[in-house]
Amino acid sequence: MRHGSIPGARGRVRPLTLLGGGALRERCREVTDFGPDLASLVEDLFATMYAAQGVGLAANQIGEPLRVFVYDCPDDEDVRHLGHVVNPRLVEADGVVIRGPEGCLSLPGLEAGTERYDHVVVEGFTVTGEPVTVHGTGFFARCLQHECDHLEGRLYADQLTGWRRRRLMRQVARSSWCR
Repeated sequence: MRHGSIPGARGRVRPLTLLGGGALRERCREVTDFGPDLASLVEDLFATMYAAQGVGLAANQIGEPLRVFVYDCPDDEDVRHLGHVVNPRLVEADGVVIRGPEGCLSLPGLEAGTERYDHVVVEGFTVTGEPVTVHGTGFFARCLQHECDHLEGRLYADQLTGWRRRRLMRQVARSSWCR
């Protein structure tokens, strides 16, 4: 039997902001109020991420320009990492740079080979204001970098150059959600 609540169980599924939505390109604001509204936002982020079958979701992807993201993501050893970070700072990114497939709930159905470090450390706070440090390797490191980028107004597509970027932009233009 599970103790405690399931993340997102009390949240509501919100519409995702897709590529072209203004909130995705703006640097998000620091969270200053660690009250019930923040707790509700985190619940909504989890509910929306699970409904969309994602492994991470930043607040600006549901139209809230605040520095918050959630994750439920495995690493390369299939260890599950579940949590959230408020006001995250990417304090370490090192190791081998690996090009791997990366997608985004704001570019549904698309992915491209994107270079990311295979080890990162993110510091921030929990929804109650407690300090938290998250270490990520492999796929989980990719997820943490991806979500931190969102809060800076960047998308994985911005990492791409040359034919990879051109191919992704052609796919975006042909997608049903871009119309």
